[in-house]
Amino acid sequence: MSGISILAFVMISILSYGYYVVASAESARDEWNFESVNLNVDLSRVLKKVNERFLSVAIDASLVAEEKFMYLLTSPKLRTLAKALTPAFLRFGGTRQDFMTFNPTFLHSNENHKNSVFDAECAVDLLYSFTNCSGLDLIFGLNELLRTSGNSWDSSNARTLLQYCESKQYSMSWELGNEPNSYEKKAGIRVDGYQLGQDFVQLRKILQESKLYHNTGLYGPDISQPRDHRRDLLEGFLESGAEAIDACTWHHYYVNGRDTSLEDFLDPEVLNTLALKTHEVMETIELTSPGKKVWLGETSSAYGGGAKGLSDTFVAGFMWLDKLGLGAKLGLDVLIRQVLFGSGTYHLVDENLDPLPDYWLSVLYKRLVGPEVLSIEAFSILGKTKRVRVYLHCTNKKSTSYKSGAVTLFALNLSKGPARISVPVTISNSTGEAFVLQSEQPGEEGLYSKSVKLNGEVLKMVDERTLPSLQGTPLPAGEHLRLPGYSFAFYVLSEAQALACR
Repeated sequence: MSGISILAFVMISILSYGYYVVASAESARDEWNFESVNLNVDLSRVLKKVNERFLSVAIDASLVAEEKFMYLLTSPKLRTLAKALTPAFLRFGGTRQDFMTFNPTFLHSNENHKNSVFDAECAVDLLYSFTNCSGLDLIFGLNELLRTSGNSWDSSNARTLLQYCESKQYSMSWELGNEPNSYEKKAGIRVDGYQLGQDFVQLRKILQESKLYHNTGLYGPDISQPRDHRRDLLEGFLESGAEAIDACTWHHYYVNGRDTSLEDFLDPEVLNTLALKTHEVMETIELTSPGKKVWLGETSSAYGGGAKGLSDTFVAGFMWLDKLGLGAKLGLDVLIRQVLFGSGTYHLVDENLDPLPDYWLSVLYKRLVGPEVLSIEAFSILGKTKRVRVYLHCTNKKSTSYKSGAVTLFALNLSKGPARISVPVTISNSTGEAFVLQSEQPGEEGLYSKSVKLNGEVLKMVDERTLPSLQGTPLPAGEHLRLPGYSFAFYVLSEAQALACR
């Protein structure tokens, strides 16, 4: 090759590279302000398919002790907010469920020697009425700590509750117990995995005797996430009880709400711990009960009721959206968010029934993201990017009017600076819509905000029965996607013509 040819080759290479990284209309100065991200996608096949109720919610059983919260279930505003999250399960459970007994007149709770009595019929009726009117599917958690002298489960109280619910024709699913690995600490009672599985078999037999509940869902054992790689309780449970359950449930939180920080909520290494824990659980289940569905039966950002000033603010959305994206990619079938309202600081709706940033994020996810998971990877010039995280699904066909073959790309930017995402040639000609969520205030201070902007407009309910329209902005074909710093976004590529989504 001659000197002139070599020079020409170098010049062409430089120009080509510059065009690839920077849109021609942008200056070199802008190039250095952006993190440039390139994508690899596969639109030919579905990687995983999750439950249509993938994003579900919980109400903590502790609310039964607080009449004001129970009666909020009759609020038209709360029912409007809940309806926007359908289809979804509503799990009623938590620590308090294992300290409750039901009789036809009262629900009796005894925890830490604190005795209180509630109107049981009213509590169950309010719960069922709320879920039925909102379009949610109720999962009710039964008390597992009622034991016989031989340490098997005493099912007599559960039978009373089941008979009451059947007499009312309440269609619902069931759980038994909450975090059995902590029974000894909470109540001085030890139940090993094998016995736990037998307890579920007993419950399944009771359900099969019922005309209404013989085919109902039963989920468990709602264990805490693996610690120190111990799997003995789950292994024992699956050995004896796997056939009794429709899905195996476990709980996941990233951090301790009492000693976490803003940095943890933005740390990609913290977000990656979900994959490590999920692989541990799935390996155990696959060895003992291959093909069994796996759910996060309770999950949020921080355990211990959430992290004050973080779990109910804009920054919590990074953990929540990443968990939705990564959880689906890993093959988790359902994620039940702790909580819809009324407990701790990880709620979606505050004590005034005003929606928090994670609520709006959840509604957009429901509307735009379908159950089919597609393959996508993000790279920067230096290799696999850590601060920009991306996920790809078929667009939700049921709640949108987008064309068959449309895809929804959602992304989060953990950095202060903006990112520019180069769309692959296969979908770069697609027009679409962008739904960009940012804090009400710019910069790090805005991460503590309890308000969120969609494409520049602060999201608020129109009135107690009406949500805002949640409109996207037009996305021209062929341009880079721009993701501001400390933001997350959904991009619907309506002309992608993805083979997997037709």
